[in-house]
Amino acid sequence: MAQGLIDAVRERGEAALLDQAERLDGVRPAQIRIHADEINRAVRDLDPAVRDAIEEAIRRVTIASQAQLPAPVVTTLGDGAQVIQRWQPVKRVGLYVPGGKAVYPSSVVMNVVPAQVAGVSSIALASPAQKHFDGSVHPTILAAAGLLGVDEVYAMGGAGAVGAFAYGVPSIGLDPVHVITGPGNQYVTAAKRLVRGVAGIDSEAGPTEILVIADATANARLIAADLVSQAEHDELAAAVLVTDSPELAERVRVELVSVAASTHHTARVAEALAGQQSAIVLVADLAAAAAFSNAYGPEHLEIQTEEPGAVLDLIDSAGAIFLGENSPVSLGDYLAGSNHVLPTGGQSRFSSGLGAYTFLRPQQVINYDRAALQAVEARIVALSSAEDLPAHGDAVTARFTQQ
Repeated sequence: MAQGLIDAVRERGEAALLDQAERLDGVRPAQIRIHADEINRAVRDLDPAVRDAIEEAIRRVTIASQAQLPAPVVTTLGDGAQVIQRWQPVKRVGLYVPGGKAVYPSSVVMNVVPAQVAGVSSIALASPAQKHFDGSVHPTILAAAGLLGVDEVYAMGGAGAVGAFAYGVPSIGLDPVHVITGPGNQYVTAAKRLVRGVAGIDSEAGPTEILVIADATANARLIAADLVSQAEHDELAAAVLVTDSPELAERVRVELVSVAASTHHTARVAEALAGQQSAIVLVADLAAAAAFSNAYGPEHLEIQTEEPGAVLDLIDSAGAIFLGENSPVSLGDYLAGSNHVLPTGGQSRFSSGLGAYTFLRPQQVINYDRAALQAVEARIVALSSAEDLPAHGDAVTARFTQQ
């Protein structure tokens, strides 16, 4: 299905995006690209308390993202022999902000800020058309974009939006991008996989996950609250507790019943907690808990133990790690300063969350003078002969042959 949606956008452009919004989002937008006046109006009308929170999130994520910028390094291997390591930003990115079951201005911040910190000069943002706002993007999303100075915003969602980013839609002024980032549903994830190679992607971020490692000292009600907080995202959300305490496991099970029953999205939470992706897991000790977590590779890992730092030393795979009962995942979702766009589905075992580095490309610059090249000439000739590629050696020797 994702491939069909992408192909339709490649073939029919704006018309396909309009048809997909009408069919999948329940509304046909008046236009796909949002006018700058609408963005400015959304900023003006934004609730002051929400604006204050967004601006503080921007400040904190900016500071943390700046810490991710690598410095250029010059390595000197001999007189006149240098290799320079530099980092160049991609020129243009497409940032996806979900808009199905919830509104995510925080995802605008998490996508845009690291791109800006990295030095990306051209940023486009997409979010699904909203039925309750006449086919436009949710005004809180628009306001967050406006506060960040992003004025290229499109009312498009799902696999079609990913395809539009990858291949461009000339009729609406959407040029292809070099990197696509942002979380989404399974269709967004599939589409990112399909366009990888045409454009870079951050990771294939699917339904959210939380794994809590806890011992007998942990607060059962806080653990239940944290599990429910992630379960409210989606019926497919994974909420997992791993503990070496049968007593804590039972207390959490009891607390989950009451916390889930009293939350706003009760039905959604109940389905997520009852799904095969959610569980309470009993292990022999905290070393086994850490081993389980590493094999799982969770998007979010909370460590609520008597000595969380000791458990942290055993962890090697997680999207983001939250230490102690006063560092819940909700903090990371909004105002910790960390990024909440993280790998799911075990991908933290080999990939990282979104950051300034996502938008940077390391480049090696080789700078040798004549004497430095001549010093390695014989070794280059020896290696090129061993590989039966003598012209490689000849290209070096030619520089020292009398004309």
